[in-house]
Amino acid sequence: MHNMTETSVPTIAELAADTLRFDSFGLAPEILRALNDQGYVHPTPIQAQAIPVVLQGRDVMGAAQTGTGKTAGFSLPIIQLLMAHANTSASPARHPVRALILTPTRELADQVAENVKAYSRHTPLRATVVFGGVDMAPQTAILRNGVEIVIATPGRLLDHVAQKSVNLSQTQILIMDEADRMLDMGFLPDLQRIINLLPKQRQNLMFSATFSPEIKKLSASFLNDPVTIEVARSNATAENVTQVLYKVQEDEKRDAVAFIIRERGLKQVIVFSNTKIGASRVAVHLVKQGIKATAIHGDKSQQERMAALEAFKRGEVEILVATDVAARGLDISEMPCVINFDLPYNAEDYVHRIGRTGRAGAKGDAISLHTDKDERLLVDIEKLIKQKIVRLQLAGFIATSLHTERKTSSFAERSERTPNRFNDKSAERPARSYQAPREKVDPWFLKPYEPSASQASVKPDLTTKADPSKPQKKAALLGGLVKST
Repeated sequence: MHNMTETSVPTIAELAADTLRFDSFGLAPEILRALNDQGYVHPTPIQAQAIPVVLQGRDVMGAAQTGTGKTAGFSLPIIQLLMAHANTSASPARHPVRALILTPTRELADQVAENVKAYSRHTPLRATVVFGGVDMAPQTAILRNGVEIVIATPGRLLDHVAQKSVNLSQTQILIMDEADRMLDMGFLPDLQRIINLLPKQRQNLMFSATFSPEIKKLSASFLNDPVTIEVARSNATAENVTQVLYKVQEDEKRDAVAFIIRERGLKQVIVFSNTKIGASRVAVHLVKQGIKATAIHGDKSQQERMAALEAFKRGEVEILVATDVAARGLDISEMPCVINFDLPYNAEDYVHRIGRTGRAGAKGDAISLHTDKDERLLVDIEKLIKQKIVRLQLAGFIATSLHTERKTSSFAERSERTPNRFNDKSAERPARSYQAPREKVDPWFLKPYEPSASQASVKPDLTTKADPSKPQKKAALLGGLVKST
């Protein structure tokens, strides 16, 4: 089916009999060496089930809760399958695009690319990532030099196709990561255009945390007899993540987030906001409280977003305030907690948000704030995850409330000491009588009329008759003079 060397792959039943390790899959020594460099020995459940099936060349429809290692579940076997084509030639023609990985967001594309490059570092295979928001020229140069694995967002990939800097005619494997998110973001037309550019005979993999009816419809249109892999029930949250809920007033939410961070001594925390302006305001408020924080959202340039992520990963920034643009693809090791400043409008986004903590089997906390107006959103979330989130009181947060009351009371005291002249009748000023302003009049206009001396000495004689011997001037009408008879 695909021009790839067949690999002897043990079945899942055979693997279940022994303690499962990555070296049980028959992966190349170069790949095992890369895994060993990162300290990976035992696969996660999604990896254990997906890797053997992908190695057999089957189409896969994989569903697993976020943070369970889906990226390695598809990247490790495709690197193994492409090893048959690995070469050190400098010719771009020897390095055509053989595997295409599509992701919905720039951050997820960058994260997947880091993992793929890490797993293939000891092989001659080339991999690169292309996404929007940055200059196309460096991406174009890399693509034209030849790469076997391309990780891309749909829009930027089509830009490169239009500029003929990438050729997909030899692509043998298509992977859609977080496919449901791509549909939510309106990428369906772009996905269909990309699929039409690929060879008809290829292997297709679709991985996502959730599978909606729309996703199942899409998968039916291009997957060929896929193997469905689900390691957890749909929309399940990780059992090692403790979920709690605090009810506060809307105008107290920013103070509540700062209080939780200080009280628990939290670092490496993502705070999720539903809006860009809300994320910026929360970040500014935390900075004013002496907390190292920054915001990441769609209005930031790609360079600003990547710089913020790098600073967060290095620990230079302790709190990352983000919109749902960061809810997928961020793989921060040992993230202890995520905080939902706002409950998400889409219940499925709650699963993805809290999946940023408790990754790779570690324990984590998911803290959510809610107000009276969030009751409908809360009902939707609990219905989706099929469990009740624990409600707790934010003990000690009364101090912030008292501070608010003191500000209110001090204002009231000032109001009592300074009577309000608009509401207190005793403070009204006595009314003043209104007098119209006097006009300045020139005395000359008050004198009676007196004709001038020159006009008085010359009086016209109205009785004098005209001399008939002298020609008389006649007035002419517009039609001309009338002829005399």
